[in-house]
Amino acid sequence: MTQTTEAGAAAPEDTRPIKKHRIHRAWFVAAVTFVTIIGAAAFRSLPGLLIDPLHEEFGWSRGTIGAAVSVNLALYGLTAPFAAALMDRFGIRRVVAVALTVIALGAGLTVWMTAAWQLMLCWGLLVGLGSGSMALAFAATVTNRWFTERRGLVTGILTAASASGQLIFLPVLSWIVEKHDWRPAAVTVSLAALAVVPFVWLLLRDHPADVGQKPYGATEFVPKPAPVQGAARRTIGVLNSAARTGTFWLLAGTFAICGASTNGLIQTHFVPAAHDHGMPVTAAASLLAVIGVFDVVGTIASGWFTDRFEARRLLAVYYALRGISLLFLPMLLAPSVRPPMLFFIVFYGLDWVATVPPTVALCREQYGEDSAIVFGWVLASHQVGAALVAFLGGVARDAFGSYNVVWYASGALCAVAALMALVIRRRPTGVGAVALA
Repeated sequence: MTQTTEAGAAAPEDTRPIKKHRIHRAWFVAAVTFVTIIGAAAFRSLPGLLIDPLHEEFGWSRGTIGAAVSVNLALYGLTAPFAAALMDRFGIRRVVAVALTVIALGAGLTVWMTAAWQLMLCWGLLVGLGSGSMALAFAATVTNRWFTERRGLVTGILTAASASGQLIFLPVLSWIVEKHDWRPAAVTVSLAALAVVPFVWLLLRDHPADVGQKPYGATEFVPKPAPVQGAARRTIGVLNSAARTGTFWLLAGTFAICGASTNGLIQTHFVPAAHDHGMPVTAAASLLAVIGVFDVVGTIASGWFTDRFEARRLLAVYYALRGISLLFLPMLLAPSVRPPMLFFIVFYGLDWVATVPPTVALCREQYGEDSAIVFGWVLASHQVGAALVAFLGGVARDAFGSYNVVWYASGALCAVAALMALVIRRRPTGVGAVALA
């Protein structure tokens, strides 16, 4: 079968057999993206494991350590929309390769720190900036460029990559911290991020047009757009226009609560909270890894559901179920792992980032071509929420001697998020995307 280019001008190489790709190139790009996010996810497994060791070695309060984690989480979110615009300007693989290198540098330098400000600089600033460029806006950009069909499913798969990275690295890092101190664990994170750089540079491609293909599911060839100048100006402009819509604030508000109840709460404070109840660190870290297992299942399933059901209703269900589970958590923490705790881990894991595919879908539905940047700003709110709880959770532990008040407050916030999701208005069929340029 002869392949023709719908762009109108056939390149000489188009006369050669294109090898009838049984598997579309988009799936290979998605696979490289998945592996890349797994490598970058290594650093996200470490902060919760560092709270007790850093407190014991340097005497830093949990609030101080939580503040460094909060800087990391906030920058993770605030960098994301600018990274999405930079990918439009310089290309995906250049931005991602630089981001991974910055992560490796920041994590590696922590081995020599002796003061709390150095933790803020290395783990907060450098790793925060690098990881922000590897945020879910990266996954949204790849999905928007390479797929017109199965977008919900692919978003779910790429989102699950973070959970897969947590699954792979958490047990290993917790064992290293317990047996060999926290410094070898930080070096492991640095090397993991650095090891992914060659794969990104050699295998990742910016656009289907780079390899003469249509996006997966497209009926027409899509030419590669020219690099977009003024990345920062465009990013701010998109925010300015999106902020005039009520939907943006509802999405940002619900996603802020999502971050508060996942990255800021469970990922940062679950291990030290379980340890407060006498549970060994390795056992608590293993439970977080199990959350990662079921997160993969839940997020991919959420992507499948998003292709078939109304996104805002899915969000309402996810937040309501998460809030209920958090209200029960204080009663389940114990020195040993019991069946009710396992049920919580499975239940919570299925819901961990299941909110991402419907949130991306709503951004795409409402904001069209600028949806990746809009989602980057929505993700920024996610990380601001995570940063606040990462800090306030440590402060609450120092003040009250337990995390109970944090669990209950987060459960209540999730109920609010469920109601906010239901208020989001659907865009009527046939209405074009909002012009945000």
